Amino acid sequence: MPRNGSPPSGRHRLANSVHDAVTEYLEIMDDQPVSELFELVLSEIEVPLIRCVLEHTNNNQSRTAEILGLSRGTLRKKLRKYRLL
Repeated sequence: MPRNGSPPSGRHRLANSVHDAVTEYLEIMDDQPVSELFELVLSEIEVPLIRCVLEHTNNNQSRTAEILGLSRGTLRKKLRKYRLL
């Protein structure tokens, strides 16, 4: 908790969660080669993010795209990529 006693903002909690997960992953991998970490992290985050917002919008793709800040076409491309259609 920050010094002022207020809980961290949502943005800081997300950043901390990503930091902790990546740190843990790299520790587990130890001396094993790691590549394409950026794509791995994005795919691990995008799928639950898209699913969560789709659930929140009752599968309304236009509203989901708006909330995510994506065009509807980009959202549909990601839905196909991750086989969420």
